Amino acid sequence: MRSITTLLFCAVLLTSCKSDKSNSTHKGQDKSLSIAEKIANAHGYENWKNVSEVQFTFKVDRDSVKGKGRNWVWQPKSDNITLTMGEEIITYKRSAMDSTHIAADRAFVNDKFWLFVPFQLVWDTSANVSDSKIALAPISQTDMQMITLSYPDDRGGYTPGDAYDIYFDDNYLIREWTFRKGNSPEPTLSTTFENYQDFKGIKIAIDHKRPDANWNLNFADVSVALE
Repeated sequence: MRSITTLLFCAVLLTSCKSDKSNSTHKGQDKSLSIAEKIANAHGYENWKNVSEVQFTFKVDRDSVKGKGRNWVWQPKSDNITLTMGEEIITYKRSAMDSTHIAADRAFVNDKFWLFVPFQLVWDTSANVSDSKIALAPISQTDMQMITLSYPDDRGGYTPGDAYDIYFDDNYLIREWTFRKGNSPEPTLSTTFENYQDFKGIKIAIDHKRPDANWNLNFADVSVALE
């Protein structure tokens, strides 16, 4: 487990759980839905109930160095998870974890959060989702709708107290976000959400790039299996 723990340090950019409460009126959406629900639905949340398995590889590429990544197989209905990283394989059930699984689970929560941010908005109930407002997106420098997702200090998963400013377009697709560690007023990390691809009706942003570096947090080998 020591080598797994050593290799996992690069993951802990984000984690947590989410919530929702807020309303806005955009075209083609039910006004009774919350902002969180509208964003989730725009990314295909209605198809999630039929998903039996998700596979993906989480990678971070820097300059000319390609990340080797962590490959995950997640069966959400049973909550069985398999991590493959190099020659090491770890399999566990989230509802029956022991202390030997904590490092792997921290990485899973982080990687899954990046992959399914729109769905986390409705999956997680401990966080607060602000009302939407028009704000200047940090990377494109264009006006977009923005919500802030924030976690209480005592109920925030592996990284309590963090906040995320999420910028989305008129179709409720997320285009950029800013992570603020510990709800700091200053940004910790801002990235794009781009190269959306459709997996059995679920829309996933494959690439997340920084404006100030040749850096791309991305997903490979993505597949979604339905019942």
